[in-house]
Amino acid sequence: MMIDFIFGGAQLTPYSGKMMDNLWVSCLRVLIGFGLAAAAGILLGFLSGRKRFIRRMIDPLIQMIRTVPGIGWLPLALIWFGIGEGTTVFLIALAAFFPIYLNVVDGASSVPESFIRAGQMLGADQMSLFRTVIFPSAFPSMVVGLRLGLGVSWAYLVLGELTGVSLGLGAVLMDSRMLGQVEMIPVTMLVIAVMGFISDRLLIFICRQIYSDYERGAHGN
Repeated sequence: MMIDFIFGGAQLTPYSGKMMDNLWVSCLRVLIGFGLAAAAGILLGFLSGRKRFIRRMIDPLIQMIRTVPGIGWLPLALIWFGIGEGTTVFLIALAAFFPIYLNVVDGASSVPESFIRAGQMLGADQMSLFRTVIFPSAFPSMVVGLRLGLGVSWAYLVLGELTGVSLGLGAVLMDSRMLGQVEMIPVTMLVIAVMGFISDRLLIFICRQIYSDYERGAHGN
């Protein structure tokens, strides 16, 4: 069944040879949603972690929104964005934002004050302190948040694609149930699991490269 889903030929199901088409669309949705969540989560996480007045302003609201289950946002998302890309990307970005934000806040707020004072005594300004002290100290927590957010992105991809989109792995799951092609459900779930694992390994590789390049640049300066 998996071979037919990938390469086609046997025509065992209506999805014969259509895996790459659906996979490409799903990967693009995850990339966009996760990218938006990462950008917002990292920015707001560092601001909240280092600036108490900002944390007092935005953190209570974020904590309240976080308690609303993702399925609860589905009706509003459908009203705001309609069936299609907008709803799926919104649900992915919303769900992935919270673990990224929380972990970045934890990492940024846990930087030892002795490190900050040492940097200030050496004449470092705010930007230099961020580059040489705050960011390296918070980076491990940030990576944890990104990995959690990426995993959540794949889970919420399925929720978003169950709303009636024409292409995507979640759409295949829903259509398989509706058309009685039950054997395609575990096949699609396996594809999602494998892609989640591959994307997680890729994220770790990219983070290691960024941190290595960053360290070389920081030491070079």
